[in-house]
Amino acid sequence: MSGSASYTVTHDDAQAIDDCWNRIGVHGDKSCPLLVEHIHCRNCSVYSAAATRLLDRYALPQDQRDLSLAPVDNDVVTRSLLMFRLGEEWLGLTTRSLVEVAPLQPIHSLPHRRSRALLGVANVRGALVACLSLVELLDLEPGAAAVAGARVMPRMLIVAAKGGPVVVPVDEVDGIHAIDERILASASQSTGKYTRGVLPFKGRSLRWLDEEQLLSAVARSLS
Repeated sequence: MSGSASYTVTHDDAQAIDDCWNRIGVHGDKSCPLLVEHIHCRNCSVYSAAATRLLDRYALPQDQRDLSLAPVDNDVVTRSLLMFRLGEEWLGLTTRSLVEVAPLQPIHSLPHRRSRALLGVANVRGALVACLSLVELLDLEPGAAAVAGARVMPRMLIVAAKGGPVVVPVDEVDGIHAIDERILASASQSTGKYTRGVLPFKGRSLRWLDEEQLLSAVARSLS
């Protein structure tokens, strides 16, 4: 998961939208005459219109396939999962659907949200990227339960969704781990949404997410 991969995706988005906030707005030379009235670019109708254009690009035909979701070779012995926490629950997501783990960025809400899961947009290297709540998509209990005395650093996961990257805030990231396919195959069944199974890991109960179902839900939330 290189930073350059994320930059390529978000840079293309920036080229397609006039990012005046980076040139004459709060992230530029602050010469925009509208700043006197709006104080910050996120309060401006131009910024909101750019965010709306971004979200419109996610509304792709549902039969379009994402090549990053190709079937896994059966000969693979291990599978790489990113382990992260939302509230009290630990989850695992295959790294093939992940672009990057990034520092937490401010989320700017939109006046007319298309779904409850859509939190707004975040500025990633100068480009507006849709921000979604996995807590809402997975029907989890909100809250950030951390170990007493532990230094916890919330992060944003940049996920390769149809139509472009999306970011999802998480409470904590444990790291990437290679899990034996035999362990994954023996995972207990779960009734949780978009879940392949539940398995023990490092003394925790880990919920292994089904990335195809999850990314389909992400696409529906943005369309």
